Amino acid sequence: MAYAVHFAATMLACYLTAQVMARSTWTWRSPRVAIICWQAVGLALGLSAMGLPMALGLSTYGLPTGSALLALADDLAHGTLPVGLSTFHLAGVGVGFGIGAVLVTTTVRSIHGTVRAQRRHRDLLSLVARDDPAAPGALVLDHPSAAAYCLPGVKPQVVVSAGTLSMLDHAELAAVLSHERAHAHERHDLVLLPFTALCRALPWFGWVRDAHERVALLVEMRADDKARELHADAPLAGALRRFAAAGHRITPAGALGVGDRDLDVRMQRLLVSDRPPRVLGATALAVASTLVALPITLFLS
Repeated sequence: MAYAVHFAATMLACYLTAQVMARSTWTWRSPRVAIICWQAVGLALGLSAMGLPMALGLSTYGLPTGSALLALADDLAHGTLPVGLSTFHLAGVGVGFGIGAVLVTTTVRSIHGTVRAQRRHRDLLSLVARDDPAAPGALVLDHPSAAAYCLPGVKPQVVVSAGTLSMLDHAELAAVLSHERAHAHERHDLVLLPFTALCRALPWFGWVRDAHERVALLVEMRADDKARELHADAPLAGALRRFAAAGHRITPAGALGVGDRDLDVRMQRLLVSDRPPRVLGATALAVASTLVALPITLFLS
């Protein structure tokens, strides 16, 4: 039972940590560290959601979850189960494996759906998009609405619309292209994928959906930071302002767009150049590492 308490405590700690991070503004100033912390919280939550029913079902063995699973497998192979291990306990183990199967299945389905959407869009781009010297390294889509997005994958592609070319000046366009290339280079689509799977696997946790939204915003802020390394803040802020004023913006399924999320917050953030104290980031990483270590230790011991 003690191991079940550990898993339950980890889930509670994940919830509390997520609440604190969702209300903290330091994450905006250090999005890369914040993304790592959110990933750790998501992994700890997934493992603990699996481990809690398993630990309850294996409480008869009095062993850590990993060792208890091996003992159960050995007993099942020999056709002998310990006294006190009922059908209810075996059902708990099954629920744990079921949650793991749901997590894996939803992740695979998310990957499959995203890849299909990206493939369809690539096929469409091959028919209607064109190269343009005004947007080097990107494809131009002849559409009057504002659009600038990265279609990730093995061969990522940056796409802008003709409306974007007419809306932005040269410096603003260069900053936007750098933003989209950052999405491609750092594979931000893979960063978001586990959170999409968690939302589908654990739909009854509203804060899991909130975590997905937070990470999606942090991904955009991280791409903003990469663009700031190559360009001044003013052109990128100006581009975001123009996208906000444009209203209708296009980002297809499976893509990451510069104008997708919280443009006002991101514009204000560009005016602030300070970073949080290193001790704060180190503390956040230590807490996140501890959260992940708790369920992993129980599964491996």
